[in-house]
Parts: sequence; C-alpha cells; structure tokens
Amino acid sequence: MTNEKPTAESASLLLDEQLCFALYAAQRAVTSAYRPLLDGLGLTYPQYLVLLVLWDRGETTVKELASALRLDYGTMSPLLKRLEAAGLVRRERAAHDERTVRIALTGRGEELRERAAVVPGALLSVAELTGPEVARLREQLWQLAHRADAAAERAR
Repeated sequence: MTNEKPTAESASLLLDEQLCFALYAAQRAVTSAYRPLLDGLGLTYPQYLVLLVLWDRGETTVKELASALRLDYGTMSPLLKRLEAAGLVRRERAAHDERTVRIALTGRGEELRERAAVVPGALLSVAELTGPEVARLREQLWQLAHRADAAAERAR
C-alpha cells in the first residue's frame, strides 16, 4: 500500500471502489441493524440521536441540537414535533429571545434512557466488533468527516 494520493486520472469509476458508496452501504446497514432495537423503544434512528444529545447535555437550543447532529432546521422541526407528540421532549421559547427555542426531556424521555442503554452494546455485539476496532473506526470516520467538511468549505 502506498501513501500516494489518487489523482483524477487514477480514480476508479467502479461502484465497489467508491469510498462514498462503502460509507453509504455501511450507514444503511447500521441503521437497519438498529431498527429492531429502536422499534422496541418506539423510536426512529434520528429520534434516538436527538435523545442521545439531550441525555448527554440536558436542555439545549434547537440551534445547538442541529449543530451537534449536523442537521438543518428543516429536518429538526418535524423530528422535534414527533418527539414532542410522543411525550419525550418539550419545546419552549426562551424568555429573553422568542426566536430561540429550547428543547428539554420530559420525565418520560428521561425514563427511556435506561431502556436505551442496551442499544449501543447490542449493536456492537451483533457486529462482532471489539472495543479497539470500534475506537479505531470511529477515529478514522471523524477524521474523514472533518476533512470532507473542510473540503466543502473551501469549495464554497
């Protein structure tokens, strides 16, 4: 294996050689593996991600939540409405600035945390990944995400 960067001329157009497709396929497979676990909690994968942020950080703004999840407001609004309708979160306008909407867990949302605690370990067990493999893969994916973000910023 060399450290040479691929050039436009050497890059393959074969589907199975595309990094983007491998990431896409892996993301779909992981989401599919999570589905039965999350169905038992009455959650979709994006709803689970919102709850992970709230369980970790506590009450937060929609803006902070969208930033943490790398989602736009158009995606966040219906997601939060469904979580609110399910009785898991509440949305409130900030007293100091009515444009700011704060999101907080309800008691029911807090209680769900205990049941959800098995989800990450169950997936890792099914995928047969070791702790070091998970740590290495996560680090590589974050590096890729940061580099791709930087490339996207340069292209703007």
